[in-house]
Amino acid sequence: MTSESTPPADFASLPWAEFGFPGPLRDQLVGAILDGSKTSTTGLVVDYEHEGEALPEAGDRLVVVDSDERPVAVIEVTGVRVVPLADVDLAHVVDEGEGDTSVAEWRAGHERFWHGEEVRRALEDPGFTVDDTTQVVLERFRLIADLRLDDRADANTP
Repeated sequence: MTSESTPPADFASLPWAEFGFPGPLRDQLVGAILDGSKTSTTGLVVDYEHEGEALPEAGDRLVVVDSDERPVAVIEVTGVRVVPLADVDLAHVVDEGEGDTSVAEWRAGHERFWHGEEVRRALEDPGFTVDDTTQVVLERFRLIADLRLDDRADANTP
């Protein structure tokens, strides 16, 4: 459930938030955002640097896109911390909404992702790895609007 009944009027001008890469993982993550179970995410500082993007800040609003790059939600960043990977805490892990029940379980899954071909290709570093000292961005957010509601309303309009 969202705290606002309609999306911000200017949502089309907001930057996009892409969770994972298009496909099953993104679909799972977007679904968790939409059902309210995902309220945090973790990014790599090196990824922001590689893309030339500023780190998120509290108050930023972003349009979440699905695997087909359709806008499906608007989120608002509520907090950001940059910490070494070794300092990720269980509260953050649970709030990622991926079903992990321990930091070790969460880390193993994230390392598989970060060490995967898609991340290495995106970073242009075929040997990229993370370790305890890797700086990560712990981002908290809240769902502002479910944009799919507009699609359903439009579909019911004669």
